[in-house]
Parts: sequence; structure tokens; C-alpha cells
Amino acid sequence: MKLRNSSVKQAPIFNTSYQRRAEQAFTLIELMLVIVILGILAAIVVPKFSGSTERARIAAAQSQIANFGTALDAFEVDMGYYPKGKNGLLDLVQQPRDAQNWHGPYLKLDVPPDPWGHPYIYECPGKHNPSGYDLMSAGPDGRTESDDDIANWQQKK
Repeated sequence: MKLRNSSVKQAPIFNTSYQRRAEQAFTLIELMLVIVILGILAAIVVPKFSGSTERARIAAAQSQIANFGTALDAFEVDMGYYPKGKNGLLDLVQQPRDAQNWHGPYLKLDVPPDPWGHPYIYECPGKHNPSGYDLMSAGPDGRTESDDDIANWQQKK
């Protein structure tokens, strides 16, 4: 007499590794949901970082203008005048021909461009500072006399 144990279940005939892989896979809906969430996060985070970058460039230009001001003041103490003309910043790193008391270079490196790659604009005597000099960066747009200029004088906004 053969006894049958009805409580024992027989293993399925098809491959169980395929079944496990199917249970572990992501559905299209789940993938789309993750992509949407990543897109929303990127839309929130990216503008914050790009705004920080622009503020950092503005702060770097203001700092560089202040550093130029210190070097120009040291030049003025030694020479008795600020460098003349539009290329006066070069006199901070290269001795002018007529300079007897020049004790430079007043900058450790060559005159760098502003953070946007444009040259700083120097004029002596200045239009805004007639007894001194005007020094400015044209700012992000690269155009002078626009609202984003960074200068050593107070601009009207």
C-alpha cells in the first residue's frame, strides 16, 4: 500500500532562477518615477549652484580690484603718482622707462583677466575719481557702463 502525503507540495517544473530575476527587476513605472524625481531634484539644485558660481565670480572680481588698489597705492607711495594711461596696470609688474623710484613688481604674477576672461579696465586720471584712478571689470556681460559692472567707485543703479 502506497501512502500519499498530500501536505507535501511538489516543486514547480519551470526554472526558479528566472522567476527570482523577474521578481527582482524594476517595472517601467518604477523607472519613470525615479527619473521624474531626479529631474525635479536637478531643477531645484542646479539653479542654486549656478547662482553661487556667479556670486563667487563677482566676489573674486571685487577682491582682485581691491588687490590692484593696494598695489597701485604702493606704486603711488614709491613714485609719487599713480600709473598713467589705460595700460597702467602693466606698470605694476614691469618697470616703466622713466621710473626712478620703482620698487616693484607690485604684483606677484602678471595682471590676470577678470573672472569672465576680460581685461580689467584702468584709467588714470579717472572720470569717477579725478584725483586718482578708475578700475573696473565689465562684469559677466563684458560690456562697460552696464548694470553688472564691478568698479572701485560707487555706481548708480
